[in-house]
Amino acid sequence: MIPSTRQSFNQNFSEEKYQQFLKKLNTTTSAKIDFRVAETPVFLTDDFKDKLINAGDEIIQTILQPDFKHLTERSIPDKWRVANENGHPHFIALDFGVCKDSQGDIVPKLIELQGFPSLYGFQSFLSDTYKETYGLDDNWSPYFSGLDRDSYFDLLKKTIIGPYQPDEVVLMDVNVLNQKTLIDFLITEKLIGTPVVSLNDLKQDGTKLYYELNGEKKFIKRIYNRLIFDEIDNDPEIFNKIVDIRQPLDVEWITHPNWFYRISKFTMPFLKGDYIPKTQFLHQLDHIPADLENYVLKPLFSFAGQGVIIDVTENDITNIIDPENWILQEKVSYEPVIQAPDGGVKMEIRLLYLWPNGNEKPVLAINLARLSRGKTIGVRYNCDFDWVGGTVALAKSKTYTK
Repeated sequence: MIPSTRQSFNQNFSEEKYQQFLKKLNTTTSAKIDFRVAETPVFLTDDFKDKLINAGDEIIQTILQPDFKHLTERSIPDKWRVANENGHPHFIALDFGVCKDSQGDIVPKLIELQGFPSLYGFQSFLSDTYKETYGLDDNWSPYFSGLDRDSYFDLLKKTIIGPYQPDEVVLMDVNVLNQKTLIDFLITEKLIGTPVVSLNDLKQDGTKLYYELNGEKKFIKRIYNRLIFDEIDNDPEIFNKIVDIRQPLDVEWITHPNWFYRISKFTMPFLKGDYIPKTQFLHQLDHIPADLENYVLKPLFSFAGQGVIIDVTENDITNIIDPENWILQEKVSYEPVIQAPDGGVKMEIRLLYLWPNGNEKPVLAINLARLSRGKTIGVRYNCDFDWVGGTVALAKSKTYTK
């Protein structure tokens, strides 16, 4: 997005450098990356970075409202409600499409938000690998809030490990060795020491949880939760086979699973501002807009874009039998702001916040970006293209040190 920097990067780019870059990514851990990584990072202007920060601040203010839990109580499905919810989420992710407004200015527009962790370990490593492979200046930084690499990982440790020992905190997901995000799990384990365990590795002793390591019981004080319940929804008997993690247990959640639902598409109708697309709960719709081509219809309780109707018709709306579980959202039109060697590429940026216990509010820490030439940002729309996939946005920072 900085024309001179983009031109210089593209002129010096080669397929050989890109292959070197991928080799470094794939040989750092035992995991191979199971998603496409883009050929390039994103270079942010100071102006657009400021717009992103301001957009994020406006949304965070809504989450900080005293009545936020009351507003979002209906968002949690009864069958996935977990006991011992805490007072705030430890992770917040805000996804912005990069668009053009009516004045022709490049602006961020909120797409979705999550009270759930993302690739906090991998994104720092990805930034370092881009910079090393392509010889980028050290003052290009993926961090916000005046953080550098060391202070970022200090904050990540404070958030995830807190007052405990690293082996008392586990990073947990279902079938961890088969997850596309395994590389992030292993990098996190390497950098902050949290063991990686699968859901079925958890054992119960009274109200305590433990895992076994070399025949020894290791009692768990905290779970760094990477499990999304949608992934186990197809097995209604799962908690008859393994520990039912929904019950009251003597364990802390980082972040508690209920926040995945509270901060989600469900939150969108409560948000207002220049960077927020108009969004309404379908059951509160006064009238069906005449310009439905400018809207998208989304189910509240779905994962990874499943069930979204992009080309909405009036029949789509009237045929929905549970309108309280859907939102009608103003469509966001991505602008191809990244100049690849053969044309423009669309972009989405995810702002990643950390909120350790003891802090009054979340800290904007790092980011994730995705490039696309397809109809949407999703992988299935980009499988036949290059200069697309996961990446990171970099901005000039005087505080950044290697």
